[in-house]
Order: sequence, then structure tokens, then C-alpha cells
Amino acid sequence: MNTKKVCTLIAVVLTMAMLLAACGGTAKPAATPATEVTASAATEPPAPTETEAVVDDQAAADAVAALIDAIYVQQRTEDTDAQCAAAKAAWDALTDAQKALVEGEEASPDYFGLDTGDAGRDDPRNSDEIGDKEILVVSFGTSYNDSRVEDVKGIEDAIAAAFPDWSVRRAFTAQIIINHVQARDGEFIDNMEQAMDRAVANGVKVLVVQPTHLMHGAEYDEMMDVLSAYENQFESISVAEPLLGEVGSDAAVINADKEAVAQAVVAAAAADAGFADAAEAAAQGTAFVLMGHGTAHVAKVSYSQMQTQMQTLGYDNVFIGTVEGEPEDTSCEAVIEAVKAAGYTKVVLRPLMVVAGDHANNDMAGAEEDSWKSMFEATGYFDSVTVQIAGLGSIEAVQNLYVAHTKAVIDTLN
Repeated sequence: MNTKKVCTLIAVVLTMAMLLAACGGTAKPAATPATEVTASAATEPPAPTETEAVVDDQAAADAVAALIDAIYVQQRTEDTDAQCAAAKAAWDALTDAQKALVEGEEASPDYFGLDTGDAGRDDPRNSDEIGDKEILVVSFGTSYNDSRVEDVKGIEDAIAAAFPDWSVRRAFTAQIIINHVQARDGEFIDNMEQAMDRAVANGVKVLVVQPTHLMHGAEYDEMMDVLSAYENQFESISVAEPLLGEVGSDAAVINADKEAVAQAVVAAAAADAGFADAAEAAAQGTAFVLMGHGTAHVAKVSYSQMQTQMQTLGYDNVFIGTVEGEPEDTSCEAVIEAVKAAGYTKVVLRPLMVVAGDHANNDMAGAEEDSWKSMFEATGYFDSVTVQIAGLGSIEAVQNLYVAHTKAVIDTLN
């Protein structure tokens, strides 16, 4: 959408918002003489019909949907801040009935209306006065406020506590999420370019980058592309390992990072389900299904390696799946058959994701018939299907693993 169209759309919607606010007022006009009322009545337009009112409501909702779709993009432009502000102002001007009608290519009433927690608990870590040494924690991001605090901020806080002589800052790689949080909550989070420009402007000399990505996948590659454009503007840029470490060549390749993550997430899942460990859960017919995102990237073998890791640790009742069904044996249908074949009659679903955001709340635990919970229940085979909505980033052992990855890089600098 070009700048002229954006400005026109913003002007139209803001005008509509003011008109809606004016029409929604409850103040009564001052009394007028009967003769004046009679004279003016002939020139006043008739009150809108019910059909016309519905059309007007839909038009107002559609205008807001268009503004939401305009910021549901991965590219930041000079118009982004104005677009975010206009979308929120237009949304706030709608009645509750009009808000329910908002529907676009990506827009829905949930964009602004869904309660995901208190954004005020978060820290965007976008302040200046950084100093010579910075640790930039790079995440994909999430618009779920509680998960952003528990998972992303949890990791950042652990790193900041471990390295008090370093300034810890944040960057998200998903501009769509940055725009969502900015428009809805007024919280400004740096994208990669903004964070790097901020570091340059503040005179940072030594930059350590800690990705919170699960693996060396597409998001990691995009991050590295941005970093390469800035390599001559610092004395050094060092990148720490993502959570699962090196990918490896095939499903049999596992490492200490994968072992640590497997132990951490299984221990947390078992404890949250009321078991002492995975073995006790297995003895009571309970399987744990850990749902990752999945990817077409070559790094998708990491999910198969995690399944190998679970078996190596003796967690025979732990199954790895992915939303995208890549690798193929991690699709929901394949995992259901695997759990059934193993004879487990109770299932606990939990995300194998750093943050418990949209995928965890909707693709895994949602009420729709294509959610994993619904699909497991629809088989009629399982006695119970429960969900645990908790990201890996909230687990202390996982936070400590990120700290260890950061430390490994800092130690090489010394």
C-alpha cells in the first residue's frame, strides 16, 4: 500500500471515527418552539432504516479491518507508526456491535479485543545509553503479553542477571508481531535493523547476539543476513547458539543441548500433570505430546533428533509433533496413530516452542475442530486429553541453557 493510499485511508477512517463518536452522543438538544419544530421537520432527513444502520455498521467495521490488514505485514515503512495509531483509534471508536463485525484478510475482533495479559509487565529493552558491550537477545516474538513476559522476558532477565557488566537489549524478527503489540498496547519493540542501528548510534564496540530461536532454521538465517550488513560497524559481532545447538546430519544425531532441553521440558510437563516423572505418567497410561512449529528448512531434522533424544533418555511415552507436519511423521495424524499404537489412553499436550503464543493457544489448545486437542478428542480413543500452555522460555533450566550459550561466546572474547 503506497503512502498516498495509506494517508487517504487513515483520513477517511479517522473522519468516520469522529462521526461515529458524534452520532453516539446522548446529549439532548435544547427545547425549541413548536413552530420551529414544525418548520424544521419538513427539511430533516428521515431516520435511517434498520437495514441502513446494519450497512453503516459493516462499513465502519470494514474500514477498521482494512487498517489492521495494512499493518499485518513483515516490512516496516515510514508510515508504520501512523498506521498503527490510526488502526487503534478507529477500533476504539467502534461500538461493541461494530467490533464484532471486523473481518479482513488477517483482521478479526481478536486483533485488538483478545485479552492476552498485561503488557505493562513487559520490558521492551529499547533504551539507549548502552555502553561499550551489548548482549542483543533476538526472538521471533509473540503478541501474547503473558507469554512475552514469562518466556521472552524470562530469558532476557536470566541473561541480564548472569552478566551485570553487559547491557541486554531486545529485538524481534517478526514485524507483524511488533506492529500488533505497538498498535494494541503502545509498546515499541525494536526489529533487527532498529536494534542494530541503536547499537551503532550508542557506540557499542562488542556485540554478542543470543538468538532464542529453537534451531538453525529460517528465522536464524534471516537474523544472520541482517547481522552481516553491520559487521564493519563494530569491533566484533559474536553469535551464540540457538536453543538446540548444532543441527546435525540425520535423525540419529543428538547433542548435550538437545538432552538438556528434553530433560527440562519432560520434567516440567510431568510435574505440571501431577507426576513425579515421565515413568510414573507412563505407568498410568499417560503420554506427553510436545508440539513444535515445524519447518520446510533443512533444520527440520531437529524435530526427529528430539524424538531420538526422548527415546535415548527412556521417555518412551513422549512424542514430538509439529503444526506444519514437517517432517511428515510429526503431523498430528501421524502422532495420534503413534500414541494409539503405543497403547496410551491419556494424553497431555504441551508446546515444544520457546513461547506459548498463538500456536499453543489456538493450533494446540483451541476449540476449533482442527486444533490438536479437538483432533485427539475426535478419535474417541483417549480417556482424557489435557493441555499445558507453557513455553520453553519459562522453564528455569532452559533459561540457564541460554545463559550457558551466551557465556560460551563471552568466554571466547576474554
